[in-house]
Amino acid sequence: MNLLDGKFIAQEMYTKLQSDAAELKNKGIQPKLVIILVGDHPASLSYIKSKEKASQTVGVECEIMKFGADEMDTAKLIEVIRGLNEDDSVHGILVQLPLPKHIYEPDIIKAVAPQKDVDGFTAYNLGKMFLSTRFEDLAPCTPLGIIKMLEHAKIDVEGKEAVIVGRSNIVGKPVAIMLLNRGATVTACHSKTVDLSAHTKRADILVVAVGKAGLITADMVKEGAVVVDVGINRTEDGKLVGDCDFVTVSKKASFITPVPGGCGPMTVACLMNNVIKAVHKQNPSLS
Repeated sequence: MNLLDGKFIAQEMYTKLQSDAAELKNKGIQPKLVIILVGDHPASLSYIKSKEKASQTVGVECEIMKFGADEMDTAKLIEVIRGLNEDDSVHGILVQLPLPKHIYEPDIIKAVAPQKDVDGFTAYNLGKMFLSTRFEDLAPCTPLGIIKMLEHAKIDVEGKEAVIVGRSNIVGKPVAIMLLNRGATVTACHSKTVDLSAHTKRADILVVAVGKAGLITADMVKEGAVVVDVGINRTEDGKLVGDCDFVTVSKKASFITPVPGGCGPMTVACLMNNVIKAVHKQNPSLS
């Protein structure tokens, strides 16, 4: 078993991104990310800290706009986003999800200008990924991180059987498209799938993104499979675990991501990667 060490790969990415950010500064452009937080969801506060830290590491200016849940509604938040869309000093806009229930998330995502959508969640950026790898330029960060980990480990996905468990717009659907773009045969499973293990046992590459601790056990995994565990769950004793039973599944897998330390660090590194890409999209003369 080999670990797909997201922390290590992310550090390699940061070295390159630091150099890219320094080059932009030499040309008079300071890359800038604005993160919008509404409410005080504990997990969101933790994610924002890691994004802030990564920004400092790379050399990206990071501004956090915090609003109380009661002072913000859908229309007001759209106005805030429109102001950032028009601000040329801002290259990336990230609305931290989940939003309070009274704010309509689809309209908020839609309001972000596609060229500043560093999360890769707008219909425009998701839709053009269907065309080919060439159009994955602002891809969602977790799926992009998964692809980068597979590439780093020199795992060729062409012709391989890939099974995705989870169908969210953030991970499941986009990673399925990205693997299809690279020649994998892809099966997408979810909560309504009958006999989940019949599908997972066939997988050469198994990506699990459900948010249910211990969902995937060793008997559901093919010998030698590559297992990417995107799930982050907290046990009763406060320990972070994935969607796979790591101890037993790791004995059968050829490669597996640890939790924590696998997809999480890669998601944040790919966000920084998207901020630098967004600068170039907004300044075509740089390319």
